[in-house]
Amino acid sequence: MPEQFSTTSSRIDPAARARREKGRAALSSVAAAVLLTGLKLAVGILTGSLGILAEALHSALDLVAAAITYVAVRLSGQPADPEHRYGHGRVENLSAFVESGLLLITAAWVIYEAVRRLFFAEVHVEASPWAFGVMIVSIVVDIGRSRNLSRVAKEHNSQALAADALHFRTDIWSSSVVLAGLAAIWLGGRFGTDLGGWLPKADALAALGVAGIVLFVTSRLIRETTDDLLDRAPGETATLVTAAAERVPGVVDCRRVRLRRAGAVVFADVVIEVARVASFAEAHAISEAVEAAIHEAIGGGEADIVVHMEPVVAPDETPDDAVRIVARIHGMRAHAVRLRAIDERLDADLHVEVDPTLTLAAAHRLTTELERGVRVADPRIGRLNTHLEAPEGTIERQTDMTTQRAELVAQVRDIADGVAGRGACHEVKIYRPAAHPESIELVLHCSFPGDLTVSQVHARSAEIERHLHNALPQLGAVLVHAEPTDEGAEAMHAESTPAQIVAARMPSDPV
Repeated sequence: MPEQFSTTSSRIDPAARARREKGRAALSSVAAAVLLTGLKLAVGILTGSLGILAEALHSALDLVAAAITYVAVRLSGQPADPEHRYGHGRVENLSAFVESGLLLITAAWVIYEAVRRLFFAEVHVEASPWAFGVMIVSIVVDIGRSRNLSRVAKEHNSQALAADALHFRTDIWSSSVVLAGLAAIWLGGRFGTDLGGWLPKADALAALGVAGIVLFVTSRLIRETTDDLLDRAPGETATLVTAAAERVPGVVDCRRVRLRRAGAVVFADVVIEVARVASFAEAHAISEAVEAAIHEAIGGGEADIVVHMEPVVAPDETPDDAVRIVARIHGMRAHAVRLRAIDERLDADLHVEVDPTLTLAAAHRLTTELERGVRVADPRIGRLNTHLEAPEGTIERQTDMTTQRAELVAQVRDIADGVAGRGACHEVKIYRPAAHPESIELVLHCSFPGDLTVSQVHARSAEIERHLHNALPQLGAVLVHAEPTDEGAEAMHAESTPAQIVAARMPSDPV
């Protein structure tokens, strides 16, 4: 299941809190719209002001839009269901689109009526104190609700509330334009001038100004809502997401990014390439790191991120990596891979684990297919020599004989210290298999200088094993656990973060 990121609270469900606050903001906007519509309509009819009537109609549509927004934010907060797998966030986008249509109708009617009054009809407008008062009240109310809507929209990333906030900010300017028109009419009557007959028409000119502002806001609103409804990637977010994913250690390439917004939620569908030699646990860690990086790149907020990983040949993949990968593809495990260069070709020796119940003929057919697959994966490989092994899939019962064989423990330590240095062997365990009581198995911990390479440590461990087998004929399996003598190396390993471990191991570790 994709991980969802959101602002969390230890006590209150963040989704419920967001729905509650968004609903309160939308409901307060509805109440303000009811108040302003009634005031403007009453004063517009009393004064005959087209500018105020236009504002009343605008406020009436604001009321419809606010009601739609209120319903939208209530519905958009509902969780996903079998019929709406991506949730109900698109309701906010749809409500903003409907609001755009209402604003276009408003602007068209205002332009028509303003042109009619400017050129074809004469209407007397009274610049009364009531007209001034209602416009001043409108400006004050719009300032308050636009600020409240902006705050909640920003906090919860709500497009519907953000559109309402932008709308009401423009209402402030449009109301100011109407107020200026009324002031011009009042000044004309106060000083007895009409400026060639144009001053009485200032109200109609102010209405045209209102229509222009409405058209400007509507064009932006239509563009934003249409982009979201048509799944247009938000801004340059896709580029940021791609760059963020490719910076994660272990990501070979970011092949595809798809983004869409539904209300306050951003959905991201990303395909990344990961080295095919990575283990499942490493690949999962890389996927989680990519999700976190994408969440940060899109600016936080609620996001639903799906990361699909595809295995690819990494630039630093080695021939023995390719051999192990092909073996896994054919249902086998390969280890102890050894490559030798013969002129221009590579010969490979490897141990292959197969189902112990297979016949030799069936196992040989598998290794023959493995040889063909390896040559296809790396044409440089010529001869492939396989050693069949039947891994034991059960837990073997053994007895711990360490305390009973103190003399043998001392002998093992002396042999190990002879290779690794005095005091290097600090822990020895002796086991007796129940199935073969005449034999013993050893596990010993040895310390080596921390600046030695792994190959150097492996060579010394193999030398210890040889000496032990020569000295103890009854010895079966031996495991030498190597530890660094440098305390700093152990501290550095202990303090490494999961991301650093992934970065250090990827992509060259064998499967």
